[in-house]
Amino acid sequence: MPVIHLDSVYWKAGWVESDKEEWRDKVAEIVTGDRWVIDGNYSGTLEMRLAACDTVIFLDLSRFVCMWRIFKRGFAYRGRTRPDMAAGCDEKMPDLEFIKWTWRYPTRSRPKVLRRLAEVEERVWVVRITSQNQAQAFLRSLRGTAVPKTR
Repeated sequence: MPVIHLDSVYWKAGWVESDKEEWRDKVAEIVTGDRWVIDGNYSGTLEMRLAACDTVIFLDLSRFVCMWRIFKRGFAYRGRTRPDMAAGCDEKMPDLEFIKWTWRYPTRSRPKVLRRLAEVEERVWVVRITSQNQAQAFLRSLRGTAVPKTR
C-alpha cells in the first residue's frame, strides 16, 4: 500500500510552499487511489481526506512530546533531507513560527480536528492514540491482522 507523506507533496525544494490550487489538486489525485496511507496534518485538505478514507489514526500526543520530537528531529536530520520530506528541503532546527504552531496546536487546531473526527466516526474507524505505549499496543494488535480491502 503506498504511503504518502504530505510534507513531501506540499513542499518544493528550498522550502517553497505549493500554491493552494496546486496543493488541493495534488491531494485530490492522491485520494482517488484505491488504497493509501497518508501521513500529515494539513487542515486545508482534511475534509477531502476524511471523505475518501476508511480509517484515521490520530496521534494525539502531548505538546511536550511534540516539542521534544521536533527538536530531536532537527538534530537528527540537520543539514540533510528527511526520508519523509521533499527533495531539497534540508532539515533545520525549528524556527519560532513552527515552535509556536506546535505549542498552540492543542488549543487552536486539536479541538476542531476532534470535533470533525467525532462527526465521521460512524463511517470511519477513528483510532486516537495519546501515548507511545498506546501506539506500541495498537501496532502489536495489528500484527497478523489482514487489512480488509475497501472501496
